[in-house]
Amino acid sequence: MRRGIKVGIISAIVIIVGAGAYYLVSPLFFSTEVNEPLPTGVVQSESFQKFAAMNEEEKMQAAKQMSPQERDEIMSVAAKVNNSLDESMDQTLSQLQQPQPQNNTTSSTNTGQNILRTGTFVGVGDGIHNAEGIAKVVQVQDGNNILRLENLHVTNGPDLYVYLATDKSASDFVSLGKLKANNGNQNYEIPSETDLTKYGTALIWCRPFSVLFGSAELALSS
Repeated sequence: MRRGIKVGIISAIVIIVGAGAYYLVSPLFFSTEVNEPLPTGVVQSESFQKFAAMNEEEKMQAAKQMSPQERDEIMSVAAKVNNSLDESMDQTLSQLQQPQPQNNTTSSTNTGQNILRTGTFVGVGDGIHNAEGIAKVVQVQDGNNILRLENLHVTNGPDLYVYLATDKSASDFVSLGKLKANNGNQNYEIPSETDLTKYGTALIWCRPFSVLFGSAELALSS
């Protein structure tokens, strides 16, 4: 009987020692540390991902079939996306491959170009769509102008465009292309045949949903 007790005690000691040895060599014994930041990316819904993957014509058609709730969901996700661009006048001049005038006696930008018209962006004021910043029509060379947006801050949206329009409803407009970024300074070439006395309002416009984000009335520069 005592022999059995001794064997049991010895067995227990072996098990304890073995467990201790395993613990000592186990990775869990070593002190480790990890600091994972919270995810910073925007959580995109499945409906937004499908919409973003469409081409422009498909987006136009899909938008017509959406319920107000679906439209709001896509707008809400897009509004959380921010991007910036700081485009100088020199960059645009280089792209257009046009010489810079040597003499200039009228109002000018930092690069010596004529400012023809200016305006301040005003947001829609609905608490969702907003636009701030300055719009300038700058004469690069005779018959060639650009629209320069400075200190621009716009609520982001799906497929925002820059228009020169006759009114805020974009009933008649000239498209200058997609908005390059919803923050910063950027330039857009104005087609040479554009009548600036007619198309005197700059718009930030959501093309698929036909929604205005902001507008600037372009008055003659003094």
